[in-house]
Amino acid sequence: MALASILETLNKWDTWLFLKINGQWTSDFWDHAFPFLRDKMVSFPLYLFLLLFVFINFGWKSWKWLLLVIVTVILSDQFSSTFVKYFFNRVRPCNDVSLQDQIRILVNYIPQSPSFTSSHAVNHFALGTYFYFTLKPYFGKWAYLFFLWAGIVGYGQIYVGVHYPGDVLGGAVVGLLIGLLTSTIFNKKIGMPVRLEKGHLVES
Repeated sequence: MALASILETLNKWDTWLFLKINGQWTSDFWDHAFPFLRDKMVSFPLYLFLLLFVFINFGWKSWKWLLLVIVTVILSDQFSSTFVKYFFNRVRPCNDVSLQDQIRILVNYIPQSPSFTSSHAVNHFALGTYFYFTLKPYFGKWAYLFFLWAGIVGYGQIYVGVHYPGDVLGGAVVGLLIGLLTSTIFNKKIGMPVRLEKGHLVES
């Protein structure tokens, strides 16, 4: 009973915060920006930039880095979408009939899959963590922007009405753990090859 009471309280807080983000802490600018920013296609320029950065600086020997990127994507997406979601089977706010008169849905397609965890959050935080720990020596303090990027995408999921804050927070934690796992494997077992600079090999 105590656990049920705790979960009920957490759900009330989660719903309260969701309604604040989705219905009150809003503006016309973000109403247009977040549906755009959360779209997967928007992140492709970042992926292309990182791919070019790595291969220009390290050559084709950096294919192992790309392989671990793919592993990170597969682990994060499958773990969230095929296991966690259906284990908890939480109804999304956009599909909750008790909230239908209180929320704004800012997307054309309403997902029907369970809500917890947010796969957007899991995927982006997993990749952001992997990018951060494998590329930090080359991006320095700018590497923190990987987490900002993931956070914006996650917040957008709440803003447009398809996830609760708890879904995004849980997804962020899962993503961080997956990204930490794959980046640790890469850094300890593989590591970046020597850099290419003006046709010469330079130790990283």
